[in-house]
Amino acid sequence: MQNTLLFDNGVHKYYFLGWEEKQEEIIQTNQYLIVDGNEAILLDPGGAHVFPRVLANVSEIIEPSKITHIFYTHQDPDVTSGIILWLSIAENSKVYISNLWTRFLPHFGVYDKRRVVGIPDHGDTIKFKSGNTLELIPAHYLHSTGNFTLYDPVAKILFSGDIGACVFPEGKKYRDTENFDSHVKNLELFHKRYMTSNIACRKWVDIVGKKQIEMITPQHGAVMKKECAKRFLEWLKDLKCGVDLIDQFYGK
Repeated sequence: MQNTLLFDNGVHKYYFLGWEEKQEEIIQTNQYLIVDGNEAILLDPGGAHVFPRVLANVSEIIEPSKITHIFYTHQDPDVTSGIILWLSIAENSKVYISNLWTRFLPHFGVYDKRRVVGIPDHGDTIKFKSGNTLELIPAHYLHSTGNFTLYDPVAKILFSGDIGACVFPEGKKYRDTENFDSHVKNLELFHKRYMTSNIACRKWVDIVGKKQIEMITPQHGAVMKKECAKRFLEWLKDLKCGVDLIDQFYGK
């Protein structure tokens, strides 16, 4: 799939970087790029297997050397296993990941931590030279113990990582949706098993629900636009999941 421009005000742009057309046998992932003037941030660029395609998509937009930041929501291999490749290509970039996971980066081949920024538990910001700022919002225990989401107040887009991820039926992928009633059936199983508890869901929704959100862009599945994004947050806030349902998972 080709790049899609989700937001553009002339200076600040938010891109969906497409996906593999033949990917039924592995986990489908989404990657995004925010360009702000002569700087750019790559969001969850993915594993080594998607690196050639993502690099090709990025190169259609900017020179990889202009990537100044790479943001990882959490530690999973479908998110981070391409990190050493990106550090060599995006040679002027810094990597942002939960402080909790920085000690594990040598397992991905990253021994030099000088370009690694550990995000503190309470969150942080990333500021561009233009003055535009991105907010790194805690989402701990929503799939990962050290997890962050990223809110772009210029584009009014929330990058939610694995929160909002869906599993498509084989051969029935779609890039975006505004219809929550038809979309929720692809969300439910994943969130009930991979999200830790309703307490964690409510905590995160209480924070992001105060933001102006035009779209939610997850790392898997479809972009949720406008009313669908609002309905998703309402649904997640009341969802029983993880340890709330532990007897089901143990077969009691």
